[in-house]
Amino acid sequence: MPTAALARSLGVARTTVVERLKRLQRDGVIAGYTVRMNPKVEARMLRVHVLLDVDAKEADAVVAGLRAIPQVRAVYAISGAFDNLAFVQGETTEEIDRVLDEIGHLPGVTKTQSSLVLSVKFDRH
Repeated sequence: MPTAALARSLGVARTTVVERLKRLQRDGVIAGYTVRMNPKVEARMLRVHVLLDVDAKEADAVVAGLRAIPQVRAVYAISGAFDNLAFVQGETTEEIDRVLDEIGHLPGVTKTQSSLVLSVKFDRH
């Protein structure tokens, strides 16, 4: 939201908003800014959750390999039968298929199980 719009909604001067934002950045409260995709564009994206069984000796290398794949949006260490959960996003089934093959061929990945997200019931992000 532009600083002028923030100022109007808060009922303060624009310079006050700018100074508060600078202070929050300086104090480390605001760590950075990001781009939020238009919900219509986001809705067209295919999302897949990939469970990974990983050789413990190769865990760091697997995470580094996953980080190098742009379609892998997040990786979580989890408890249970699998070691990691990767969140993959792509535009086509062909792209997702290629990424899943790439993940499965990473040294240290011993098994994967993927689930395509059919719909999002709600998202608090």
